[in-house]
Amino acid sequence: MLVKSFCCALLLLLMSGCSQNSVRKQPESPSKINVPAPELAYVQGLLLSQYKDWRGTPHKWGGMSKRGVDCSGLVKLTFAQQFSLSLPRTTAEQVKVGRSIKRQQLRSGDLVFFKTGVNVRHVGIMVDESQFFHASSSRGVIISRLDNPYWHSHYWQSRRVNL
Repeated sequence: MLVKSFCCALLLLLMSGCSQNSVRKQPESPSKINVPAPELAYVQGLLLSQYKDWRGTPHKWGGMSKRGVDCSGLVKLTFAQQFSLSLPRTTAEQVKVGRSIKRQQLRSGDLVFFKTGVNVRHVGIMVDESQFFHASSSRGVIISRLDNPYWHSHYWQSRRVNL
């Protein structure tokens, strides 16, 4: 009887220890508090599908086709084709859409804007918290990292469009 009581007490102690550890190992991510994980995964899947379809398309100022596309054209096409949303055509107008968010809040589907010259602006779409896809003027449609020194130093602002 004493052995049985000891085993039960040991089992309860182990179970309570596991539950405390599992709570500590699962911190809540601030970027995912208001949006369920499945929705973010769905948005990310649509964006990756669009990227695969447009990957390598050359850059062309004012372009909106597979023969050539610019950054704001790619954003406009992606939101229309994947989310049935109509965004303005230019970066100057796209930067007014949605609501401003902090860099630390970025998630799939958010727009990121860069100042790449005195009067030159660039836009991309976040695929996840650290990568975005865009139409690079030198390499065409690619995925880049936000923490890349070039993009990090030219970052301007972010916007969230309700999908």
